[in-house]
Amino acid sequence: MSRRCELTGKGPMTGNNVSHAKNRTRRRFLPNLNDVTLQSESLGRGVKLRISAAALRSVDHRGGLDAFLAKAKDDELSANALKVKKEIAKAQAASA
Repeated sequence: MSRRCELTGKGPMTGNNVSHAKNRTRRRFLPNLNDVTLQSESLGRGVKLRISAAALRSVDHRGGLDAFLAKAKDDELSANALKVKKEIAKAQAASA
């Protein structure tokens, strides 16, 4: 399982541990990933995703999973999230 957010594409970054004597050793900064089930109004069911805490706040800010995926760029989304985005677009087109 990769350490990458399925909605934003946020992944590990690298940097230095710096001691009091200014000795530098390499380290990794990992994203704060959580396994969550987000509810989709269009599909009428929950969708399990592994997303960062920042992405979870962004989903709430934009008004839910459907609104977030409508504005999201396809190249940032994982294959699973892209599949869900297409399902939501298809469901919204059928209901309209």
